[in-house]
Parts: sequence; structure tokens; C-alpha cells
Amino acid sequence: MVGALWGEIRGPFDTSGPRGCVEVVCGSMFSGKTEELLRRVKRAKIARLPVQLFKPTVDARYDAVKVVSHAGGHAEALPVASAEELEANLSEHTRVVGIDEVQFFDDAIVAAVDRIADRGVRVICAGLDLDYRGLPFGSMPALLAIAEQVTKLQAVCSQCGAPATRSQRLVAREGQLFVGGASEYEPRCRACFLPMAIVPVDG
Repeated sequence: MVGALWGEIRGPFDTSGPRGCVEVVCGSMFSGKTEELLRRVKRAKIARLPVQLFKPTVDARYDAVKVVSHAGGHAEALPVASAEELEANLSEHTRVVGIDEVQFFDDAIVAAVDRIADRGVRVICAGLDLDYRGLPFGSMPALLAIAEQVTKLQAVCSQCGAPATRSQRLVAREGQLFVGGASEYEPRCRACFLPMAIVPVDG
């Protein structure tokens, strides 16, 4: 069971045990990314693996020190302001690292995740792959490139009910780093998404 959870990759001459890896869970807002991250972290804890969960300090929508999904799932997490701070707070005994809203970290997160995985740690990153303009979000393309496993989730389009892959911003705010919830964003499919447009909220 533990080997399956680790997703270990063995070479023909490797007998050293589980190796580190990078997993990325991505998709639009309301697609269940954080819920999936919490599910994997919970399974790792059931397997008695030492786990650490991190979140960016900029994301305090639901709780300052917990990772909380839109569906209400939650777990204690350490808020950090940068990739450097994340690495500085990593225990040498940790074998599974979860990082929520990874798109909000600086570009250094890619090298940090790579180094952590090279230490034999399973690193699970969850985040938006596209921003409010429908463009790749921050360092997510690089994280997707180095990952051993990528899971892309879809939400339900708020306009037509089709599978949604975009996050429609509903408030007049510019810039990628705008954290919001159901009143600021909604999931849209490709056809219903309005790229680089600000849609006024009804009422």
C-alpha cells in the first residue's frame, strides 16, 4: 500500500526503496483541486508517512492556517510567503509535502519542488493552470513539465453546464494575484469564457 501511495519509480538496478516525485493537480477554480490534494494527503497520513502541508500567505480566504476547499474540506497547514521560506520550514523527516495554490508562489518554487523531490520526498502541488485571461499562470507550466504525474480536473460551466477549464473573473481587478471565491470568480467552458474581459456582478 505504501509503495502505491508513493508512486515509486524504480530503475532496473535500484533497490534503495521509494524515490521522490512531483505530482501536479490543476484545473480551473471550483474543479476540486484542493479537495484532491487533501484526499492524497489524508491517504499518506493513513499510511503513517510524515506529511507537511503548505499554503501561500496571500491566500487567507477561508482560514489563515488551514488549507480549505470550496466544498468545506480542510487540514492544518503552514502559511509561507516564498519558496525559500517553504524549504526552510521543511523537516528532514517529512516524506510527503502538499502545496496548495502553488501558482501564487514566486518562480523559485519550481527549483524548490525539484530539490525536495530529489531528497526522496513525494511533492503534491495543487493550483490553477490558467489565469483570468486564459493564459498560463505563473510557474505552473514549468511545474507541469517536471512532474511525474499530472491530474487535470474540470469544473462545471456556470453558463451552459459543459466541462469548465477556465476561471471567469467577475470583478474589475487587474493582475494575476487576486485571490477570490464564488463572488469573484466562476467556472466557464472555452465557449462561454470571455478572455481579458471584466464581467459585472449582477445586483
